[in-house]
Amino acid sequence: MLSRKNQLLLLKTFSIFSVVRGYNIAVVVVAQYLASIFIFADDKRALDVVLDWRLFLLVISTSLAIASGYIINNFYDSEKDLINRPNKSILDRLVSRTTQFRIYFFLNFLSVALAWIVSWRAAVFFSIYIFALWFYSHKLKKYPIIGNVIATILVMIPFFGILIHFQNYSPAIFLHGAYLFLLLFIRELIKDLENLAGDLANNYQTIAVKYGMSTSKIILTSLIVLSWIPAYILVKDYHLGYMSYYFYLSCASGLVLAGWVWQASSAKSYRNIHNFLKLIIVLGVLSIALIDPKVVIHGKELIQQLPD
Repeated sequence: MLSRKNQLLLLKTFSIFSVVRGYNIAVVVVAQYLASIFIFADDKRALDVVLDWRLFLLVISTSLAIASGYIINNFYDSEKDLINRPNKSILDRLVSRTTQFRIYFFLNFLSVALAWIVSWRAAVFFSIYIFALWFYSHKLKKYPIIGNVIATILVMIPFFGILIHFQNYSPAIFLHGAYLFLLLFIRELIKDLENLAGDLANNYQTIAVKYGMSTSKIILTSLIVLSWIPAYILVKDYHLGYMSYYFYLSCASGLVLAGWVWQASSAKSYRNIHNFLKLIIVLGVLSIALIDPKVVIHGKELIQQLPD
């Protein structure tokens, strides 16, 4: 049986994990490594990519920057979250604002310091990224369309950093990026519908608030249809191995999603749609490993293993 002091410490640990959205960061880390192995550095052995210390430091720097971004975002959204997520807000407030800010500045410093070990350019990159996360939370997220676009871009920037590291700019990468961008944009719009009550109370001028739910649903449906274009090109023109089945499944799920969106009318129903979309995104991350694993054994090495 834990003592009262240990119980409080455990609750505060869960509180910090909740504030920094540790589960989201874990997905980003897995996505960065899988994308590095199977997409960004598909001409290298998987082991060489995994043991790349520079990549490791970039991934850690990304995780720290994202965690700090969630802390500052939680600060600016605290009043809104009291309406939209009361239970989570109670958990998040177990750790004082002062402690959260100390953790915020420490994570930012550590993120840039680790990036500096890789290169001064990486340190500048993460410094700008950290500033952009703060500026989005402080100003941009309250504006319709601009806030959604910037939020989506901020989620994708860490992958852009890995792309620069490997210097691979093939068309397939940008098609994957376009598909991910559209999925994340859809997610942002669904979050706006889910958080409508809190946004209205705190004067957040989101698309749902300013233009209405019907317009939001029309835009959502259009984005779902638009996402089929990069998916079709990837399946048709690029060898994706078994990952092709993910695109078939996700496009079919898009039809279900669109129908579900038009039927939804409550915060709970939009929350369920949001969770469904998160599942699609996580499955997409895991399905990267289903791409033909030529990166694990190069063709030359495979030939050498064949009998004479």
